[in-house]
Amino acid sequence: MAALNYNHLRYFWAVARDGNLTRTAARLNVSQSALSVQIGKLEGRLGHPLFERRGRQLHLTEAGRIALDHADAIFAAGDELLGTLQQTGAVRQAVRIGALATLSRNFQIGFLRPVLGRSDIEVVLRSGSPAELLRGLAALTLDVVLTNQAPPVDALTPYIAHKLSEQPVSLIGAPALVGGTRSVAALLAAHPVILPTADSSVRTGFDAWADRHGIRPQIAAEVDDIAMMRLLVREGFALALLPPIAVRDELAARSLVEADALPGLAETFFAVTVERRFPNPVVRDLIEAAREA
Repeated sequence: MAALNYNHLRYFWAVARDGNLTRTAARLNVSQSALSVQIGKLEGRLGHPLFERRGRQLHLTEAGRIALDHADAIFAAGDELLGTLQQTGAVRQAVRIGALATLSRNFQIGFLRPVLGRSDIEVVLRSGSPAELLRGLAALTLDVVLTNQAPPVDALTPYIAHKLSEQPVSLIGAPALVGGTRSVAALLAAHPVILPTADSSVRTGFDAWADRHGIRPQIAAEVDDIAMMRLLVREGFALALLPPIAVRDELAARSLVEADALPGLAETFFAVTVERRFPNPVVRDLIEAAREA
């Protein structure tokens, strides 16, 4: 089998990082046609196209994204070799994870725990809105998206939602508010409550539950960020509707206590991927570990 030509790989790497054939050719002082020929030879050697043209822009294909990951590692190792002859650079596998900005930080840490501290894996973690993250997934700039809402699926958006866990939702509060009472109805009659915003599936379920039981809670705040809900409920002025995993440390320290769970109400956590010819094996391992946990 013929060896990989690293000159071809470096030309590809330069274009992929610049994102523009003309600019790269000028920077490297070569013609665009010569640059295109070198990339074409690399594509022929790998057996896959690395770029696709959309209008005047070049976009990485899935194979191109994988080739760029390896090129980053290869040339980073080369830089280390030049810097010191006493150490050998280790190639690291990158895994790019997107997480809903409002998602429980405890859940995110639990998902990442199997790869934290591993010298052979580099974690890139980005947060954003559902639309931003799904666009990144479709563009192959993210390998997986963590969310508590399964995305819509149709022929144009072939997302795969892997259900990782389902966490019951409880009424959480400071010990002074909850006292010895565990009844959700009694607590809501006596104290204000911090709720998720109306677009949350948990809020929809809570509103339906409250309506069935004839309960009209006094709403202290509506918050779309679990981390902010966690901070607010710690202030002790109101109860909060939360999955216990979001305040695990506070419950363990008894600075917050859990009343009854609301029957049938739960927050579901998903890892969302897309069909890929070359899936990142680290993502598969993380999903399996999360399901087992």
